[in-house]
Amino acid sequence: MRFDLITLFPELFSSFFKVGVTRRAYESAQVDVRLSNPRDFARGQYRRVDDRTFGGGPGMVMMAQPLYDCVTSVLTQRGSDTPVILFSPIGRSMNQSVVDHWAQSDGAVLICGRYEGVDQRFINQVVTHEISLGDFVVSGGELPAMAFLDAIARVQPGVLNDQDSSVLDSFAQGLDGLLDCPHYTRPELWRGQTVPEVLLSGHHERIERWRRQQRLLQTACRRPDLIESARSRGLLSEQDEEFLAQL
Repeated sequence: MRFDLITLFPELFSSFFKVGVTRRAYESAQVDVRLSNPRDFARGQYRRVDDRTFGGGPGMVMMAQPLYDCVTSVLTQRGSDTPVILFSPIGRSMNQSVVDHWAQSDGAVLICGRYEGVDQRFINQVVTHEISLGDFVVSGGELPAMAFLDAIARVQPGVLNDQDSSVLDSFAQGLDGLLDCPHYTRPELWRGQTVPEVLLSGHHERIERWRRQQRLLQTACRRPDLIESARSRGLLSEQDEEFLAQL
């Protein structure tokens, strides 16, 4: 799959593609990421990419023409039917379902906005999807783009050392969408706290039952909406429901 990043600050990604296990996806081009800078398509002596907002008010707005020319250049290579995603506070909230959808796609053009926003006429003309990292505002679309690409890269075959790692993650749609259970490692005793006895028992059936119950407990306490979602999809067993009834 190929993702074309449209950003005024391509240098922000220089280390992102080179560290951590997900670098395997980028280095092998399993997730092929290419960067383009709208400033390279700006006109005039100063190559401006932003200007004051009509109607007055604080902040600057990214101009439509440099963005349009930049995206058009990419779409000429890829095809006009390529999806174009803008990271925006008013977009659909990013969740595992969104990630799974794009992780199975051929890719998209990713636009990283800056300043007060992007000229709405460009959005109307070019953007096909808008995605939000959450109900808060960051300085630009680069951070949401990194989160988006990292989430996609880690579920690609062969990227993680153990592919079950992503299957058992919190929110994993292939499982049931519940939160993950607690995890422990050596030493067995740390600052007066011990590892739960069941995890030391070597009894795999008991361990799996404990982990399942912990996932249900964590989710019921912290994200009860995910319990209802799993229930509505028929993903909770009779044993699950019996355990939840005891909470």
